[in-house]
Amino acid sequence: MPRLGAHVSVAGGLERAFPRAEELGCRSAQIFVKSPNRWQGRSLEEDEVARFSAARSLWGPGPVIAHAAYLINLAAGNPEVLERSRAALRDEIDRSRRLGLDALVVHPGAHVGTGEEAGLDTIVESLDRVLDAVDTGGCRLLLESTAGQGTVLGHRLEQLEEILERCRTNEALGVCLDTCHLFAAGYPVHEAEGVRELLDEVLARFGPEKLRCIHVNDSRHGLGSRKDRHANLGEGEIDEEGFRALLRDPRIQSVPLVLETPLGEDREGHRRDLRRLRAWLAE
Repeated sequence: MPRLGAHVSVAGGLERAFPRAEELGCRSAQIFVKSPNRWQGRSLEEDEVARFSAARSLWGPGPVIAHAAYLINLAAGNPEVLERSRAALRDEIDRSRRLGLDALVVHPGAHVGTGEEAGLDTIVESLDRVLDAVDTGGCRLLLESTAGQGTVLGHRLEQLEEILERCRTNEALGVCLDTCHLFAAGYPVHEAEGVRELLDEVLARFGPEKLRCIHVNDSRHGLGSRKDRHANLGEGEIDEEGFRALLRDPRIQSVPLVLETPLGEDREGHRRDLRRLRAWLAE
């Protein structure tokens, strides 16, 4: 049985994530450990860590993953932005370690005009510098596959593979796939054969130990659009066939499958999407 889950809110306290995950029937969960739209967050106090740990122990042993701030750009050519990005990532890794999280997902970055080669060089240097400076405590840093909008890197599996192969800190790294991003980048995950071929390539390039999370999102835009716009399942351009094939592939049954779909005005989007996933799995 796949570890189905969702990104859940921590409004009111980090520990509030777990009652929300429980209420949705999640077997995995993703959170923010600070505001995703700010460089810095307020200090993480020891009593918050204790409450989080206690709530997690009551919820169960499912994987808990964090998503790093959207401002972070590990490929930035601007020295000020680059240093702020590295500092922000160090801080988020430290928060994730203190909370005992399984992984932290980060977007590789955008070269913003310096060129793909220079951007990849900067990402590798950024990751090594950050990981040399922090204790991860076993929290794996996951590079997320991207849609490739603008100058964003990581939209091809070979780019992610190059980054991981070149990093001295490779052992602390892993990969997070995103179905919307993959589809927008040109991978035909709307078809069962496309999903099988994708997973064949992922496992050949990285090995099963590196694939630590999959974001399950539909796409508002078409195959190869290079546009990162999530849709609720069954309401976008990715056919149900692709999601069914993903859910049933025996090679990823231990990988957390986490929704990042729109909540909608009634805030029930994740509940509906989890219901769809369970129905497709049962068919």
